[in-house]
Amino acid sequence: MKLSTSIENLNNHLFPETETRLMQTDPEFMQFFQHFAFDEVANQDDLDDSNKCMAILATLIGCQGIEAFREILPKVLELGLTPIEVKEVVYQATAYLGFGRVLPFLNIVNDILTKKGISLPLEGQSNTTPEDRLQKGVQMQVDIFGEQMKEFYQSGPKESRHINLWLADNCFGDYYTRGGLDMRQREMITFCFLSAQGGCEPQLTSHALANMKIGNDRDFLIKVLSQCIPYIGYPRSLNALNCIKEAYSLLKKAEANK
Repeated sequence: MKLSTSIENLNNHLFPETETRLMQTDPEFMQFFQHFAFDEVANQDDLDDSNKCMAILATLIGCQGIEAFREILPKVLELGLTPIEVKEVVYQATAYLGFGRVLPFLNIVNDILTKKGISLPLEGQSNTTPEDRLQKGVQMQVDIFGEQMKEFYQSGPKESRHINLWLADNCFGDYYTRGGLDMRQREMITFCFLSAQGGCEPQLTSHALANMKIGNDRDFLIKVLSQCIPYIGYPRSLNALNCIKEAYSLLKKAEANK
């Protein structure tokens, strides 16, 4: 999807309320932050506007940037991101951050959509039933990670095997199979959730590799990460970059062993 207006053309107006307030109290800070985030970073690469918007929203959820999310959401809706796309980003965050950290963002989305006169609930996007969610979740895991995932939900020690089952039927069956976002978009936002919250480097490496396997290559992930640096800072960004490098090395080793 090509958005209606380029995100770069908004320059420093993604956060208009913050801009107005902080230009009065912290003008020097705002000048260099605006230049970095909305000029230098925004114009670094050719990542399309739709992916930029989704990546920034996912990153703000991952780092718990509640107020920034509240302010940027109307802008990305103006740019053309659909209410369903926004909702799907928030819904999927639950699998990676938990309901306790996602609820404030879901409430913000509902408040803003309601103020815009958008009727809730939105059109349903579920593509599973209680009877087939496990089967479809397993297939999604296989499509993303490979054939080794076919029996993964039945693996592991008996006392913890149910968690692998939940990964299949809940994380992938309930969330990844939904409409509104495609598989590549869902893996991209997962990469953003994990990068932004930190402390998830093993999972981040695994999902960086999964991204590469389904077409979100190393250069694409670096472009996504670059757009997120203003919102999560350098330590988590550099950790994520190392995970991309590790995943790329694993991918090349696997290809060499075929």
